[in-house]
Amino acid sequence: MLIKGDLVHCPSLGEVAIMRNYLLRVDSRGYVDHLAHASHADSLSILMHEDPIIIPQGSFLLPTFCDLHLHAPQFMYQGTGLHLPLMEWLNEYAFKAEESLDSKPQLAESVYRRLAARLIEHGTGAVLLFGTIKAETNLILARVMREAGIRAFVGKLSMDISSRPTYVEPSTNASLEAARSFCDRCLDVSASLPAHERLVEPVITPRFIPTCSNELLAGLGLLSAEKDLRIQSHMAEAHDQIQHVLSERKVDDMDLFAQSNLLTPRTVQAHCTFLAPPTLARLAKTGTAVAHCPLSNAYFSAQPFRLREALDVGVRVGLGTDIAGGYSIDIMNAMRQSVAVSRMREGARISGHYQAAGDHTEQEDKVLSVNWKEALYLATKGGAEALNLAMGSGSFVVGAPFDAQCIQVFDAATGEGTGGLDFFQDPRPDGLTLETLEKWWCIGDLRNRKEMWVQGRTISRH
Repeated sequence: MLIKGDLVHCPSLGEVAIMRNYLLRVDSRGYVDHLAHASHADSLSILMHEDPIIIPQGSFLLPTFCDLHLHAPQFMYQGTGLHLPLMEWLNEYAFKAEESLDSKPQLAESVYRRLAARLIEHGTGAVLLFGTIKAETNLILARVMREAGIRAFVGKLSMDISSRPTYVEPSTNASLEAARSFCDRCLDVSASLPAHERLVEPVITPRFIPTCSNELLAGLGLLSAEKDLRIQSHMAEAHDQIQHVLSERKVDDMDLFAQSNLLTPRTVQAHCTFLAPPTLARLAKTGTAVAHCPLSNAYFSAQPFRLREALDVGVRVGLGTDIAGGYSIDIMNAMRQSVAVSRMREGARISGHYQAAGDHTEQEDKVLSVNWKEALYLATKGGAEALNLAMGSGSFVVGAPFDAQCIQVFDAATGEGTGGLDFFQDPRPDGLTLETLEKWWCIGDLRNRKEMWVQGRTISRH
């Protein structure tokens, strides 16, 4: 596949590069094998033998988004029940929904197919998923994501403790065996495929400390190391959750995860809102990444995530929607919310009202806000690096998988804005600019998304 037009990506945090009139070629395995300006000698040589797909003026290619935290079964009740604190919400909504899907495979198929369609509709090409405790239901999820063409990492929940007697695994050993079995079965499904087509993988998923015994956590740490598997969980998310762990285990959840060898470069921990800068520095040394979910944090955390501080000490951070603790499946909303929350934190710092427990005084002189360019990096390359995707993922470079979305901001023939974008001067003479990109970032929506590819293949929401 050969494409000619404007490309946009974030080579580093805070940097947005517009590559105007570039030629990009994708090989038969879905990797970029040529990238240069269309007037470059190599590009001209290629164009002599092949006609490219033309990205018209007013449109551009952007890497697909990465969602680092989404509860697939909770998509069923997205946008409801957000009036309760976390531990009550889990009992009243989450566990019931997950148990329902485990008992109704046809319902699970329906929910997951709709979820896949919505992810594609909103430009998400890679997603880290929490599932349910039943292996068969998670295999349905894995199959649906594979058939949709989404790069998906599926976690069967491990839970040997629960406040809901009907939604818990029978013992620690049974939970460990179920996790091992699911991982083996999930890997077997794609074992016969070429490596570049293995888009779906299993993830070790202790739900969070309150639902996992110390013995289960230790066993899952060993299983992850043995099979070199990714790990996901929740950490330091909400005040009631933190107090519950301290009361029951007499240590905080980060120490328990560390003792169980569950804080590794293969790990993504959601939230981490109660980690102060010194603890974030400790986390960075483990290589563990954080899924920042600003919307759900507003509902369930008593304080926001220290995003700027995490980035400053070298924590790898990506964005998550946290369906259904967050009600929007759109990573564009997660980008906007991450900036809004950081600006409120910065305002509190300037006015002298912000001093969270555990923060040192030297933090008072450091700007806490992030901007739209940094948020776009977190949604693309930052998320890809947090997920340990293939080299170059989340950007346009030779050797990277071609995971891309085509965004239209204005019509090439008329100059009219697309979707919610309005231009009161013809944008065509200037072409694609940083101001136009910022406008799309702020008020663009799914109407601007015209096509999407993962590993070089077109994928569709239909």
